[in-house]
Amino acid sequence: MLRAHPLLMSVLFAAAALTGLNAQTASVSIPAWIETGACGDAPKFEASLNGKAVPVTAQSGPASDQLILVVLDLTGDPSLIEAAKPALVAAISKLPRNTWVGLLRDQDGLHVLADPGAARQPVTDAIQSLSDSGEPGLLETLVPALTLADAMMRASPARVSVLYLTDGSIYSYREDYTNPVINQSDPHDLSRRFPEELIEEKISKLEEDIGSLEAPLFVAQLNYRSDRLNRAYQNGLETLAAATGGRSVICRSAAEVPGAISGLVARISSAWRVTVAVPARIRSNVQIQLSAPCHDGDQRIWWRTHFHPKEGK
Repeated sequence: MLRAHPLLMSVLFAAAALTGLNAQTASVSIPAWIETGACGDAPKFEASLNGKAVPVTAQSGPASDQLILVVLDLTGDPSLIEAAKPALVAAISKLPRNTWVGLLRDQDGLHVLADPGAARQPVTDAIQSLSDSGEPGLLETLVPALTLADAMMRASPARVSVLYLTDGSIYSYREDYTNPVINQSDPHDLSRRFPEELIEEKISKLEEDIGSLEAPLFVAQLNYRSDRLNRAYQNGLETLAAATGGRSVICRSAAEVPGAISGLVARISSAWRVTVAVPARIRSNVQIQLSAPCHDGDQRIWWRTHFHPKEGK
């Protein structure tokens, strides 16, 4: 859960009437990236939902206002954490002044370490003073963090993203996701054959819960683990990020940490926010198609491809 904090809670209350994508939604914002193309810096996006063309009502590019919520889920190897701190500070320091950054940590719920703002020093000080402690909280705080970002997006025209820095192991969570063998004497016990089942169920539930939220998720997993359950967990983080149009990067050594963080922050900064009109009633899964045609042919773009609407009341 989100611990009460005046600024962030006021944003939530201001957007309390704005829910996830549902039957009454008039528009939805889609994160998109121009990967390659020869049409310059001002592409004109075109969109369709479930195969039917819909109007693009607004689009904001990389030079527009932006807010990044950085969530720290750092609990383990001090060498990885010490590699992450200066990399994060350096990446944030390069952001333009119209990018606001907020810093949170997620042990025992979301806690605000630095309010969103253009000033870098409060964020830098909070990062540098951070120490590793507690269990990982990503799986428990992901929905509240994305819900907060979603409320901010729906209350303003700014681009909003969530970036998690984590080093957690699936074994360290308070909730047991290890699917222990129920019947030690039964060689056909399904928990022997499918030890990842609880992890996959959790990821599937989270994917459903965030399917109607608009802000993209980015995850830097600083500590790659090769055992079966942690591979399932790490694959799950990739699934969750991709479901929102974002990206997950897994570091196999401390040397990869700075590049992973700077790469994700650069990816976040280069995002477009493409807002499209939505029909009065939409059901089930919404498939999104975007294009950016120009005289030299379509540009190559990347975008969030699906939304899962909430049922209208």
